[in-house]
This record gives sequence, structure tokens and C-alpha cells, in this order.
Amino acid sequence: MSNNSRVTVQKSKLQYEDQKMLRGLRICGLRGLMLEPYTSSVQVFANYASTQPSTNIQKLPRLPVPKLNDTLSKWLKTVKPFLNDEEYAATTSLVKEFEGGVGQKLQALLEKRAGKHENWLEDWWLNTAYLEYRDPVVVFSSPGLVFPFRKFNSQEDQLRYAAKTIIAALDYKALIDNDKIPVEMMGKSPLDMAQYKKIFGTCRIPYEKRDKLSFNDTKHITVIHNNHIFHVDLWGSDGKRLNVDQIVQALKKVVDLSKTPSSEPIGILTSENRDAWAKAYQLLSKDKVNRDSLADVESSLAVLCLDSAAGLWQCADDNARRNVAAAQTIHGGGAPANGANRWFDKTIQFIVGADGVTGLTYEHSPAEGQPIAVLTDFIIKYIEQDKTGDTPSSGPKEPARLQFNVDSEVAAMINTAKQSLDKLVANLDLNCFKFDKYGKNFIKSHKMSPDSYLQMAMQYAFYSLHKTPGAHYESAATRMYTGGRTETIRSCSVESVAFAAAMLDARASAHDKLAAMRAAINAHKDYTVQALQGFGVDRHLLGLKLTAIENGIELPKLYSDPGYVRSAHMRISTSQVACKCDGFMCYGPLVGDGYATCYNPRDDDVNFATAAFAAHPDTAAARYRAALERALADMHDVLLHSARSKL
Repeated sequence: MSNNSRVTVQKSKLQYEDQKMLRGLRICGLRGLMLEPYTSSVQVFANYASTQPSTNIQKLPRLPVPKLNDTLSKWLKTVKPFLNDEEYAATTSLVKEFEGGVGQKLQALLEKRAGKHENWLEDWWLNTAYLEYRDPVVVFSSPGLVFPFRKFNSQEDQLRYAAKTIIAALDYKALIDNDKIPVEMMGKSPLDMAQYKKIFGTCRIPYEKRDKLSFNDTKHITVIHNNHIFHVDLWGSDGKRLNVDQIVQALKKVVDLSKTPSSEPIGILTSENRDAWAKAYQLLSKDKVNRDSLADVESSLAVLCLDSAAGLWQCADDNARRNVAAAQTIHGGGAPANGANRWFDKTIQFIVGADGVTGLTYEHSPAEGQPIAVLTDFIIKYIEQDKTGDTPSSGPKEPARLQFNVDSEVAAMINTAKQSLDKLVANLDLNCFKFDKYGKNFIKSHKMSPDSYLQMAMQYAFYSLHKTPGAHYESAATRMYTGGRTETIRSCSVESVAFAAAMLDARASAHDKLAAMRAAINAHKDYTVQALQGFGVDRHLLGLKLTAIENGIELPKLYSDPGYVRSAHMRISTSQVACKCDGFMCYGPLVGDGYATCYNPRDDDVNFATAAFAAHPDTAAARYRAALERALADMHDVLLHSARSKL
């Protein structure tokens, strides 16, 4: 077999064997955990062009290539919970063979690549984890972020809130454009700020096999109402930005021009499998009217979705409302609801529902969630301050409905996309709730890391349900390096399993349980520190694998070993997204038999968004939530017992 043929086969293997793992690495890179909250320096970051930046303007260090033996030793420890003694011995032998053989060759090639790139992983990561992934971005990749609930008493209230959201977003963008957002710091290390320049105006464009990103800087947004798509200018002909009242008037015209739902909801195609959407996109693009309309959406700064009511205030309680809002931000509730009132390829889609569901959906490929989380708090604070005093533009322009010519083939694709989305919606089992018994202040009072504590609660909850270790993903930001994205924190460890077993052992004393808890939390915190510094195991192993593929080298047996396969089947996918406001982020599980857990730890409570797939008989979000709440209560009791014992 020629090298070129071997590379093609290997790439195909990567696509199909590692789809679930790569989705795990991708969707959980939401915020990228920090041991402590982000802080800001007085330094500002240099201006980037509207196209993807390619130079290290901040003069940050390059992403390191870890030593091979360090990664393999660390990896062996992380896979131990998933193997019996015989399997572990076989895996250990395989690792020694890999380290002494082809691993050395792959390491040398990877180090050579690192010498030629500012970040050896950056391009690989964007392509393999995002742009080459073919499942829909909906549920499988794009998270939703729920803002605090609103109660709109009229359409005027809805449109005014939407207008303020847009003005706040424009002010935020102006800070980015004028380099007024301070550089974020992790301790004494400045973090790469390039992602901030990629959230406005960016759009993912569907292509067969690998999508592309389009970076734009314009003066209009896309507004979608009743599945009709509009161009809305935010600056008048006099060059001055519209104020809130003028944007409200523009939105009223949009509503007047789209009183009934569109019979050809083009937006729903963006929820499809990427190759199916790429085919529809190519068919649409044969027509100049369609090309112009597609380009208009793609070049807009963001999308504003003016949604119909989702039944928010008919819900029985606050947690039920959270589930409704989460569903709207993740998938729009399906084709009969607001699922077609979207353009899922845009990096930012603001959602303002008629009955007070507010939030956003973001397409994950250009950036992690940190710029989005900061944007969220900025918008909420802006609206609370009720800033409406801008003088009006003297030349506002009329909104324009974008036209699409849909032939019978594309119409059939739209119908298929409706069915596909509705299946996704029916399969996503959400359970979002506020845990209000305690928050990070209580955890800190016992000198424990809140994040590690909550991660171990998830480990305990999973083990209590399934009586087996759960491979567990948490994202850590590697932005101390130029072009840094995320590394995996492998939260399942020998120590976490021992902790869960101790908590379930009726014979274990409170002292033994506390000791096991502290050991598990410390092990997690230690791994977190290494991951933040780029010394986890997953990205290095992925880099070695991609090196083999690019060089036509047969994939080492390590990548089909049970230790590799089982430890990469992330049944618990987690991310901390710490908004100051009472909001939360949500997304779908990584694997069919898994759970998603996104959480916002606050001083005296924790917002959780959990999810499972309804189709799998072994998982249910309600059972997982109950187990998680029990775990948090049990851990609380152990700590209180320990405190009382010291008195």
C-alpha cells in the first residue's frame, strides 16, 4: 500500500473510531477550567485582523510537547480503574513496547512539527475536533447558555429587551475592537486573548468532509422571526449607530413582515448532519439570489432569534422552567417550536422568546466559552443598568427580508432536516436545577477546591448508580500558550473510585470517608494543575496518533488497547462555566450511555444542567440528578461530622 493510500485509510479510521472521543474533547472545552477565577491585568491585548490571527502577538510561550515517558506513565495510572489485573499487565507491556519502539519515532516527528509551528496542535485541533466532525452541531457540539428568566407582558417588552441585548453586545464588541478588555491572567501567566476576536462576525460554512470558518466585520445582524430571515442594519446612513428605540422600531417592522411562519424554513438545514447540509448548501448556491442571502447571514455580526412562546410561565416550578429554557437554547424545541428559527452555524445566536426565555447558542469551533461567559455577564449588567440614552441616528435603514429560491430537492432536504431535528429533541433528556443547600463558600471553609469537590461528587454519583468507574472528562484551558485551547482533566482516578467505594461502604467510618474524599480531591487538583500547563495525556496521545496518520505510519496497537478505548469513552462529560449572574450553560452527553454535567458554582448554591439520552436504557437524567444531590448531601454530612469531632 502506498503512503498516500495508507494516510487515507488511517484518516478514515480516525474519523469513525474516534468520533465520540473527539466530540468529548470538543464540546467540553466550554470555559476551560481555572483553579481560581480569571483575573485581569492592566495590559490590553494587541489588535487582530478580522481574519484568523496567525502570529503570536502577545509573545506567549509555545505549547510544549510533553516527554513521552511522562505521558505514558501518567496515562497508565488513569486507565487502571477500567482494567482488571490481567488486562492492566497486558496494557503495561504494550506501553513498554510502544515507548521503546514506534513511540520514539512518533515523538521525534511531533517535536519536529512543534519546532515549525507556534502551536503544534492548533490546526489539527480545529480540523479534527470541529470542522471535520460530521454529526450536527445541535446537541452534539453547540452549547446553550440560559440567561436569568424574564417575564414579558407584551411584544413591546420582548423587542425592547432584544434591542438592549444587541446594544450591549455592540458595546462589548467595541471593547474587543479597541483592545479595552484586559488580558486575563492565571496566577502570573497571561492568557491568550485571540479567541475574543473570533466571536463576532464568524460563521461556520458547510463543506463535504471539512467545513470552513468565515471571519467578518460588518455593521448588520441577522434577525429571524417565524423562520423568516432578515438583514437588519445597526448603523444608519449617517454612519451613526442606532439607539435602543430605533432598533425596537426595526424589530417591529421585522415582526410585521413575518406574521405567519415561513413555509420554507431554510434555517433548519443548519441543524442537519454536516455533509447533508453541505449538499443542500451547494444546491442553494447555484442560484445567485440564494448565494447573496447566504453571504448576508454569514457576514452578519450575530443572529438574533425572536422566538415564539415556549410555555415558560406555565411550568410548575423554577427547575421545570430551567429545562424549557435549556431546550430552547440547545435545539429550539424542534421544528414545530423554534428549532427552525435558528442559524446554528453562526458563532453567536441571541435568543429572546416571547414569554421570557433569553440566552444564546454558540457554535463552538472558533472559541471556548470564556468570551461568551464574559459577554453574558456584560449583557445582564447592561440591561440591569437600563442604559437607553444614546442619541438617535438620523438615517436608519429599513430591514430587508432575505429571499431564497427553494427547488423540490432542497424542499425535500428541509423536510428531512425537520425529522432529524425532532428525533434529536426527543432523545435529549434534560434535567437542570439549582442545588441550594450550599455552594463554594462552604467547600472553601473546609479548605477544599470547589471544582475538585464537585467533580468528585459526580464520580460518586455515577458509581452509586452503575457500580463501575465512569470515564470522566473535564476541560482545562491551555491559554497560557499561544493558540491554546483545552486539555482533558481525567477526573476518574484510582483515588476517586476508592472514595466512591468508601462512601457506599456501611462499615467505613466517617474518618475513613473523609480521608478518601481528601485523597480523591487532591489527586484531581494535582492532575488539573498538570493539564492547565499542557501536561495532560490526551492531547499528546492525539498528537502522536495524528503524526502517525500524516506520515503513513501504521497506527500503534496502543490506540486499540482496552485501556485506551475504555478510558476515552467519556460517560461523564463536564465543564465549569462560571457566570456571575444566575445563568447556566447546557449541552448533550458525549456518548450514548453517558451524562452531561455543566455547572456554575456560586457562593451559596450551584446551578447544574444535566442531560442523558432517552434512547439508552441505562441512563436517565432524573436518576443522575438524584444521585448527584445525594452525593453532595453525603459529602456535606461527612465534613460536618469531622468538624463536630474536632470540637
